[in-house]
Amino acid sequence: MQYDDDMKRRLRRVEGQVRGVLKMMEEQQNCKDVVSQLSAVRSAVDKTMALIVAVNLEHCIVEEREKGGDTSKLVQEAVELLLKSR
Repeated sequence: MQYDDDMKRRLRRVEGQVRGVLKMMEEQQNCKDVVSQLSAVRSAVDKTMALIVAVNLEHCIVEEREKGGDTSKLVQEAVELLLKSR
């Protein structure tokens, strides 16, 4: 699978958010603020995972259709992968 620039950009943004959370902790900032930022990090990671799975699923479905195969198993695997990641 090819990971495009958008996916990498998303993770670089998450990396910056995590550094920000660590700085907040070092500065002894409010627990609610730290947790709020951690929630934003989790959300960004979840969205990135969903994007990766969706792009990969699309690619796999095209390949499977070209071979004349059944794509329902691919969809089920993608859903299970997303559910497992939660």
